[in-house]
Amino acid sequence: MQVGYARTSTEEQVAGLEAQIRDLKAAGCEEVFSEQVSALGDRQELDRTLKFLRKGDTLVVTKIDRLARNTRTLGDIVDGLHGRGVGLKVLQFGRETLDTTGAYGRLMLNMFAAFAEFERGLMKERQKEGIAKAKADKKYKGRKPTARAKAGEAVALFEQQKSVSEIAASLGIGRGSVYRALTAAGLSSSRSASVSRTVRTHRI
Repeated sequence: MQVGYARTSTEEQVAGLEAQIRDLKAAGCEEVFSEQVSALGDRQELDRTLKFLRKGDTLVVTKIDRLARNTRTLGDIVDGLHGRGVGLKVLQFGRETLDTTGAYGRLMLNMFAAFAEFERGLMKERQKEGIAKAKADKKYKGRKPTARAKAGEAVALFEQQKSVSEIAASLGIGRGSVYRALTAAGLSSSRSASVSRTVRTHRI
């Protein structure tokens, strides 16, 4: 039985995950497990996949880096599969199953994994260079602060008569951030008495 495993990181689009699933099914996978999580995170669906596999089955992935981010992790997974009599097929190698039980197949697998790891390193390096250049040109804005991004929600909840503490707990931000959002929205001046009462009540 061919069992597929598809994965994209949380930063990638869902379309990429759907494309992997489609390719795995087209390759003959009867069962496909998928998840959207970082390769360094808790990959629960990968654990389920490995537990589902039985002797004689073949694990199928579209690319090596969907399975592991470095050669060491890949080697551990492959050793575990071989020990249970499970094969591995990587679609980027073509239609034929890559025989990783032999020395040549293992060498090829490690080479492709090393190249993939090297490519990721170059991408991160280019990203850092791009950010450094943007900062030098004073064009880098960085990530939008979470609390600031939720300012509108904080104001809306306050208009619904929610207390500052309730708003902070609901949005997962600090009470100070709620006060700043209300002040920025002009509520500190137009509804100063209301805000003041809220502040005194929740500081007791």
